[in-house]
Amino acid sequence: MNKELEEIIGRGTWIDKVAKRIIEREDRLKRNKEILRVESGIGASGIPHIGSLSDAIRAYGVKLGLESMGYRSELIAFSDDMDGLRKVPVGLPNELSKFIGMPVSMIQDPFKCHNSYGEHMSSLLKDALDKCNIEYKFQSGTDAYKRGLLNKQITTILERADIIGRKIAEMLGQKKFEKALPYFPLCERCNRIYVAESYEYLKEERKVRYKCKGAEIGGVWIDGCNYEGEVSVIKGQGKLSWKVEFAARWSALDIRFEAYGKDIADSVKVNDWVSDNILNFPHPYHVKYEMFLDKSGKKISKSLGNVFTPQTWLRYGSPQSLLLLMFKRVAGSRNISIDDIPSYMDEYDLLEDIYFGKIKVDNPLKLMKLKGLYEYVNLLKTKDKPSIHIPYRMLVQLASVAPKKNRLDYILNKLHNYNIVKEISQELIQRIELASNWADDFKIIERKKLILKDNEKRAVKELADLILISEDAEKIQEKIFEVARKNELDPPVFFKLIYQILIGSDRGPRLGRYIMDIGREDVAKLLLEQL
Repeated sequence: MNKELEEIIGRGTWIDKVAKRIIEREDRLKRNKEILRVESGIGASGIPHIGSLSDAIRAYGVKLGLESMGYRSELIAFSDDMDGLRKVPVGLPNELSKFIGMPVSMIQDPFKCHNSYGEHMSSLLKDALDKCNIEYKFQSGTDAYKRGLLNKQITTILERADIIGRKIAEMLGQKKFEKALPYFPLCERCNRIYVAESYEYLKEERKVRYKCKGAEIGGVWIDGCNYEGEVSVIKGQGKLSWKVEFAARWSALDIRFEAYGKDIADSVKVNDWVSDNILNFPHPYHVKYEMFLDKSGKKISKSLGNVFTPQTWLRYGSPQSLLLLMFKRVAGSRNISIDDIPSYMDEYDLLEDIYFGKIKVDNPLKLMKLKGLYEYVNLLKTKDKPSIHIPYRMLVQLASVAPKKNRLDYILNKLHNYNIVKEISQELIQRIELASNWADDFKIIERKKLILKDNEKRAVKELADLILISEDAEKIQEKIFEVARKNELDPPVFFKLIYQILIGSDRGPRLGRYIMDIGREDVAKLLLEQL
């Protein structure tokens, strides 16, 4: 066997490499490997976006990698619903501004379908995970504090708060916690968190004394109510600061892996130290990833209002296409938009054809990695045979011209006439529904300009002109051959070029009939756009 192949871990993906490093680290630490838990935080303060989902899905990929190596693993999805609302996300009612600083689990649901604002937002991410068939154990932060899940860690942290405060100042230059405790009490009078500063820990009573002084929240100063009091730290009457809360969670839940975005790198750095030195729990193995950006280069964010939700993706794309986006790579930022969905749909089809040998890949190393990626995208539950693949753009075009009353039957009938589909599967029906959604909302798919040679440009222009004056499918089919030869092009090469322009594929249905079905003027326009 090729030496490079012998050194490949598992399926050759980044997931396998991470899983192997986790096992090697656990061996060095001499820890029990009976179950290896991975964690993902679920933000509950705003509408979840693609980046929010990626954290959980990639953690689940690592869980699968560990299981494929023979270990039990579990994904904990921890909802940060004890966090206070920092600002009103764009698009939500401004009346929510009166709740700034209140834990999101205590704010009423503006959509009136869940027990709280926080539960509503968490449910959106859970819905996306469920639709992608991700298995997880959900843990509400509010519930964790109320049930005392973190009590041991909270008391240990507060007993050594002076050491932690000095260390935070040393590591980050942030002096706040040299005076204040890393614990935010819930003010008993105004029901806000963050505005109340805890300044003394009563060890015997396991309480903190605090004053509601006010704080800057989300870039805006929120006045405190000046109430002074004390709260129990073991009854869910407050929460730990992010500078120490991750460490408490890791220790309490026995977490062995958690990825993080570069935007919270400083918090993770401090939490690692707290976990190792204060809680005596070796911090989890980490992978740092960068953000998903919109096409303008801005971070996708609920507060900026450029939210690209998982539900939006799943309206037009399959769960597999979304998992491909997440598993394809973990390093580096990526610019994404809705316009990328058709490409990921077709890329998944390509991956499946490679997996089943319908498309050959000569490089054995590359082949192994692509096959491994396909298996993870299918959550290690692959099919026995490939599906019939129909270019997404082609389905969108057919959906655009189909009568809405019997759109599905119309498209299925056309695919049968093109001799593409003989059996109807649920997968095909779902794919048609996704493409129909795209056709309803956007009509067309943005096309990348192809680089054409001069004779190809002349041939495309000539064909577009001929299509406009021809009303017979067979004559159009013949003209394609004639135009190719006239412009010194091999007909199969010219057909491939036309397919690429129209449906983004190297092959497709009989062109004469297809051009008549989707409309001669529309086809001519698509051809001329390439010029």
